[in-house]
Amino acid sequence: MPDHLAGKSAIVTGAGRGIGRGIALALAAQGASVVVNDFGGSVEGEGRDTSVPQAVVDEIKAAGGTAEANGADVSDHLEAENLVRQALDSYGKLDILVNVAGILRERMIFNMSEQEWDDVIRVHLKGTYNTTHFASIHWRQRRDFGRLINFSSTAGINGSAGQPNYAAAKAGLIGFTKSCANALARYGVTANAIAPGAATRMTDRGLRNAVAMREGNAESESVGGTERDPENVAPIVVYLCSDAAANVSGRTIGASGYQVQLYSDMHVERQIFSDGPWDIDKLFERAPQTLFAGLTPPSGERPAGATNSDA
Repeated sequence: MPDHLAGKSAIVTGAGRGIGRGIALALAAQGASVVVNDFGGSVEGEGRDTSVPQAVVDEIKAAGGTAEANGADVSDHLEAENLVRQALDSYGKLDILVNVAGILRERMIFNMSEQEWDDVIRVHLKGTYNTTHFASIHWRQRRDFGRLINFSSTAGINGSAGQPNYAAAKAGLIGFTKSCANALARYGVTANAIAPGAATRMTDRGLRNAVAMREGNAESESVGGTERDPENVAPIVVYLCSDAAANVSGRTIGASGYQVQLYSDMHVERQIFSDGPWDIDKLFERAPQTLFAGLTPPSGERPAGATNSDA
């Protein structure tokens, strides 16, 4: 089997467990030298354990690969800078940055505290900005090659009722990725977002797994070799990090089980025109019959005050 990433160097954040771990292992197996980053905290972002990334490094080295551990909290600007500096000092360059790190603070919007909102936005959005900022400086100076992979979520695409902070962060990462794709293209850099599907510590917290969690049977601990295995996400990441994917940038790719999907970009679905500034009454007359005809809320429930003419 060819080493598709031979000679390349990479950083994978959130690589101590789950999807990030699978990606770090796969990149190393394909010839990349990897900095395995994870601060080793809980799903909520609490605590710190440097043995978590080191365990993945030990796996990579045992398989004959090259890797170093890093316990930085990527939401800290200085720690993120030092993370990128470690890759440059150790490997002489940085070819690949995969931003997987994230936390959860789940709550309905009417129950969510300001701190719960800020913490999730800080880790997902600011953390991705921090690492990308320092990587992009290197890529701009180098003007040769770069691969940026940011992890979004179907929660950011479709919305998730109990995760307004997480959904906002993940949707924001799609816009951030597109911006980076446009800004960095001239330097040989591509940027893409992944919306994964797999059983991880994060999905263990979901309602469908609540009973199993109470009984001590987390789904993520029993999915190895199945469609829900987090390692199934890694192959498309390897491809996007390779020379072969130079034409793929600014896109969102789904990776779940044994399938890979390319999401459509947003596009105008319907459009109405006026000869001049819109007359309010005319807009009220035309919009329900044209622009918004047949629309229903995402939940499928009729909103309060809806009439038959709104259906």
